[in-house]
Amino acid sequence: MRSSRTSKAALRAWQAGVFVALLAFWYVATSPTLVPPIYFDDPNKAAFFFGEPLRVAQRIWVWFSSGSIYPHLWVTLVETALAFVIGTLLGLVVGLWLALSATASALLDPYIKALNSLPRLILAPIFGLWFGLDMGSKVALGVTLVFFIVFFNVYQGVREVSYTVLANARILGASDRQLLRHVYVPSAMSWVFASLHNAVGLAFVGAVVGEYLGSSKGVGYLILQAEGTFDINSVFAGIVVLTAFALVLDWMVTRAERRLLVWQPRGGETEKI
Repeated sequence: MRSSRTSKAALRAWQAGVFVALLAFWYVATSPTLVPPIYFDDPNKAAFFFGEPLRVAQRIWVWFSSGSIYPHLWVTLVETALAFVIGTLLGLVVGLWLALSATASALLDPYIKALNSLPRLILAPIFGLWFGLDMGSKVALGVTLVFFIVFFNVYQGVREVSYTVLANARILGASDRQLLRHVYVPSAMSWVFASLHNAVGLAFVGAVVGEYLGSSKGVGYLILQAEGTFDINSVFAGIVVLTAFALVLDWMVTRAERRLLVWQPRGGETEKI
């Protein structure tokens, strides 16, 4: 146990070291007084194109200390949460339905594949026309990104349920509803959570891209406005905020996974038994 904690602490220290090294490289590479011009003829151009970490940190501080970023963060959070929840529920329900219905699966298979092969980002202008430039179009775009990754994982998880487990459950008198509750859904849940880490990121992407293409609020809108005025430091500040936001969402999914899948053996536990 102690060695495990030590290894984790060492890993965290190495990760922090890599982060500090990247920040130091960024600072040195964009400082005209520390390095001679290599790629650019004018050393000030590096800061213009890649920003300056101190100015980026200052911009983030101003946003949060003044509170000006909170309404934009709230809009992006609501859009991401709605897209994530709706897309996950639709993927779960449709995945279970098609996995348990061979006729419906065979009938809709070519349409599912055709929709999945469609680049969903090109739907953003259509959703803007249908739902306007408010929150609805961003949620719809996020749902299309989340749905398919959850759907295919649920479909595969249900189809790979052990026939031995199903046969034993039926011998014990389990009804179709009991099979769905105690066999199919638990089998699908491990696949669902395997996809949720990607799904929450895609919901986030859908919300931000939708804001970037047309909106009046949101972090994507802030980045678009900064790009319009060639304010590269604000652009990088928005990217940093979005990255931190995405990491927090991924951490929340990990916590939920650990709580809801407590029955699932950890790596190596099966072999020890």
